[in-house]
Amino acid sequence: MSKKKVNVGLIGYQFMGKAHSNAYRQVGHFFDLPVDVVMHTICGRNEQAVTKAAQQFGWQNVETDWRKVIENPEIDVIDVSTPGNTHAEIAIAAAKAGKAVFCEKPIGNTLEEAEAMLKAVQEAGVPHAVFHNYRKAPAVALAKRMIAEGKLGTIYHFRATYLQDWIADPNFPLVWRLQKEVAGSGTHGDINAHIIDLGRHLVGELDEVCGLLHTFIKQRPLAGAINDKLGAEATDQMGEVTVDDAAMFLAKFKNGALGTFEASRFAVGRKNYNRFEINGSKGSVVFNLERMNELEYYNNDDPEGEHGFRLIQATDASHPYAGQFWPVAHIIGYGETFINLLADAFTNMANGTRIEPDFVDGYENQRVLDAVERSSETRSWVSL
Repeated sequence: MSKKKVNVGLIGYQFMGKAHSNAYRQVGHFFDLPVDVVMHTICGRNEQAVTKAAQQFGWQNVETDWRKVIENPEIDVIDVSTPGNTHAEIAIAAAKAGKAVFCEKPIGNTLEEAEAMLKAVQEAGVPHAVFHNYRKAPAVALAKRMIAEGKLGTIYHFRATYLQDWIADPNFPLVWRLQKEVAGSGTHGDINAHIIDLGRHLVGELDEVCGLLHTFIKQRPLAGAINDKLGAEATDQMGEVTVDDAAMFLAKFKNGALGTFEASRFAVGRKNYNRFEINGSKGSVVFNLERMNELEYYNNDDPEGEHGFRLIQATDASHPYAGQFWPVAHIIGYGETFINLLADAFTNMANGTRIEPDFVDGYENQRVLDAVERSSETRSWVSL
């Protein structure tokens, strides 16, 4: 019996477009999906570049106008992988056209945009998902399961850092991620959003925050030709940096836990250091994306004299997602987190159940981002 085809239209073809393309191409090879995922159309403004991307990644058709992708009656899912200033317009139009909407994070550049996007998908009754892919690392999913099973007891602390260094050089060009009118915010929305989502996912909703945003380099060379690895060529002209370089905040969770969140793109030596530690009354877990197949676990009930963090290789078939890939200890990587997210999304779509994370999560994450920004401006605690 043949499966129903789900035709995907991808808007955007750079870094995230590349990651999403790989996931669409591979998801049906590793997961027994209830649908047949078809890479129907990829869209970008530069016809030559997007045509090359289509050939490289395996898309059937090319388009340069995202409106035509949405208007195409053959397309079922619109994937928004463009810079943040276009998310809301594209996603809302897609929802009104009756398409399922998958979107990169943060879903909007402002809380108002995120609210409008959530309202649009809810009113249209269409499936929606947001690409907070780190939830789908097997070690993170295992930590979630252990917390749900009570193995950590009452949660006291969530301590998270997301550190990179790719703009630490003051001569790094002024790419779109450093321009507020395009990106909405800098490090805050780019990577702080990820650890906010992990905190909400693993511990619960936040109640109150106190934050600080800071920009170290105020001016940079204007960007020339861009590439798909976050960078670009530097020109001789200078422009103003209008976003934060580092963001940090304290948080109180509604369940009584305390949180610290730190994100920086000036942490020299840290390339993609997304790490969290969760401390509870019965034990603790530690995750580090740079060693993403591992989870550290401390069990306070171990016999006296045998206490210590143990290393769990989250690659066993009993661990979430891991059994879909290779034998134990044959590790997976960054790209597989997107594959796992899409496997869940298409399965839930077919079953008519909620996709997680979705635009509700995107909106709640945006509420935290917005509250931290207001806290930094007023130098005070802000309640959610």
